[in-house]
Amino acid sequence: MNDEYRSATGRALVTVIAVIAHTKKTMGGGLDELRRTLEAHGVVEPLWHEVERSRDASRAALEALAQQAELIFVWGGDGTVQRCVDAVAGEPVTIAILPAGTANLLATNLGIPSNLGQAIDVGLHGARRVLDVGVLDGQRFAVMAGVGLDAVMMQKTSSRLKNRLGHFAYIWTGAKASRMPPINAKVTVDGNVWFKGEAVCVLLGQMGVLGGGLVAFPDAQPDDGLLEVGVITSGGIVALARLLARLLHGHPERSRFTEMTRGRDVDIKLDRLVPYEVDGTARKPRHRLRASIEPGAITVCVPRSKLPDVAPAKDDG
Repeated sequence: MNDEYRSATGRALVTVIAVIAHTKKTMGGGLDELRRTLEAHGVVEPLWHEVERSRDASRAALEALAQQAELIFVWGGDGTVQRCVDAVAGEPVTIAILPAGTANLLATNLGIPSNLGQAIDVGLHGARRVLDVGVLDGQRFAVMAGVGLDAVMMQKTSSRLKNRLGHFAYIWTGAKASRMPPINAKVTVDGNVWFKGEAVCVLLGQMGVLGGGLVAFPDAQPDDGLLEVGVITSGGIVALARLLARLLHGHPERSRFTEMTRGRDVDIKLDRLVPYEVDGTARKPRHRLRASIEPGAITVCVPRSKLPDVAPAKDDG
C-alpha cells in the first residue's frame, strides 16, 4: 500500500488511497487501466475493494474508513456512489468519482469527465469541494430523490434497456409510467403545509441536473443548506412531454404542471404506498417520508475549472 502520495511539487497530499469498484460497470480500459494509471501517478497497491452489487459498496466504504483511507476512488454508477456517500458522510475522507455507470448524476453536476484518465487526474490533482447531502427515509443522497413517477421510472428501467438506450431508457419508461393514477399528497416544508392535493411526483433536489440534460432545479446550490422541493401536479403523456420540453430548456418553473420551493425539513404524507428513489435507485414503497439536509457532509474531488451550477471550489491545500 502506498505510504504517501505526493503531488508533482512533492507536497504530501494523502497517506492512504482506496478504490471501491463495481465489477459489472465499465469505463475506459477497465480496472486494469485504472491500476496502471494510478501506479503511473505513484499510487502503488491502494486499498482495493471490488463489489458485484451497488448495495455492497456501503460495506466496502466502511472497511476503507476502518483502514484509515483518506481518499476513496468510487468506480460505478449512481447506486454505487450513493451507497458510498451514505456510508462516509460526516467522516474525514474525500470521494473521487470514476463515472463507470450508465447514469452518473453527481459526476454530471460536478463536471467530472467520463474519460478515465481525466477523471483520475481530477481525483489526484483536482480541487476539493465540501457539499451538503439530503436525507430521505434515513438514506443520504447527493443529487436528487423523489417519490411517485420518477421512482417508478427507476424501478421499471432495466439494465438491459439502459445499455440499449442510455438516458433515453428513462424517457421511454417515464412515458409508460405516466399512466399511473395521481397520488393525494400533503407536503409540509419547515413546519408549514406547502402543498396539498393530487400529484404524480414529489422531487427533492440537492443539485439541479437530471440525466439527459434535463434541469429540474435550475437554481439549486449544493452547499446552501437547503433542499429544493418540487411537485408535478399532472400526469399523462401530453403533460409529461410538455414538462420534458421545459426541463430540456432549463425552465421547469414555467410549466403549469409544477410547483417549487425550498427548505430544510420536509414531511411527505401520501394516501397509499408509493415507491421512492434516492439518487436514481428505487426503494420499497412508503406512505410517509421525511427528508432533511446535512450541511457540509461530504468532500468530493472536482475539476479546478468550469464547475457547472456550483460556486467556485474550495481547495483544501
